[in-house]
Amino acid sequence: MSHNHHHHTNSKNIRFVFFLNLTFTIFEIVGGFYVNSIAIISDAIHDLGDSISLGFSWYLQEKSSKPATKKFSYGYKRLSLLGALINSVVLLVGSTFVVYNAINRIMIPQYSDAKGMFFFALFGVLVNGYAAWKISHGKTMNEKVLSWHLMEDVLGWLAVLIVSIVLQFVNTPYLDPALSLLITAYILWNIVKRLKETLELFLQANPKDIDIKNIEEQLLKIHQITSLHHTHVWSLDGEHHVFSTHVKLHKIDDLNDVLLLKKNIKQCLKTYPFDHVTIETELENEPCHFEKNE
Repeated sequence: MSHNHHHHTNSKNIRFVFFLNLTFTIFEIVGGFYVNSIAIISDAIHDLGDSISLGFSWYLQEKSSKPATKKFSYGYKRLSLLGALINSVVLLVGSTFVVYNAINRIMIPQYSDAKGMFFFALFGVLVNGYAAWKISHGKTMNEKVLSWHLMEDVLGWLAVLIVSIVLQFVNTPYLDPALSLLITAYILWNIVKRLKETLELFLQANPKDIDIKNIEEQLLKIHQITSLHHTHVWSLDGEHHVFSTHVKLHKIDDLNDVLLLKKNIKQCLKTYPFDHVTIETELENEPCHFEKNE
């Protein structure tokens, strides 16, 4: 599958989930007031924030496919990473709102239409479950964060579904907010990890799926390479990476040796998801200013 087709599929999935989520949010607001469920209304407000995030992510995903320019020589893929950061923050704010409302419901108990909640919850699980499945195969950090948005919605509706069933047999107002707090705590734990990973990528930390030491060991097996220095790996969007290094050479007699060396280096690196590779070659006695400044 080509990169352009892969990107088009990702963008198409985000667009579909955006319109699906926005339509369901409107339906959810009306339904929440109809069955007098503060849990559904709270989730509707949270879903509205999700819809805004999804729309913004769709926009950034589209922009990230633009080709490189003189100003942005690596292209716009990092816009997708920006989308992941913004979505993480929105999700944190939304989760805080859910916690606030859950605590209020514990302090001031309220009763809802259990049967109405059941049908809305069943519909909510199906819609959000399909949306989560639709985007679950994405590999960029933006799509991973969005999948947690949707997974949070699925778990939230599962909680409402369970509560609506129990409330038809046990008339208690405390089960709904208690489950909401547990689910939100679980989501917060995972989104904080995603946010940490996103911030690390923004600061150009080494991607977790790349082992620099292993790459250096493979390159050093090429007999013309005596050492490596100034080796760096950073990620454009959590999926596509950039690699650069300086290699010190020996036993280079002619141009054919250099061509063979380049072929062997490319062979070692082709198994990694590098969009850009820069190799600086230096002869055995050639000084390198950057070697001293590592």
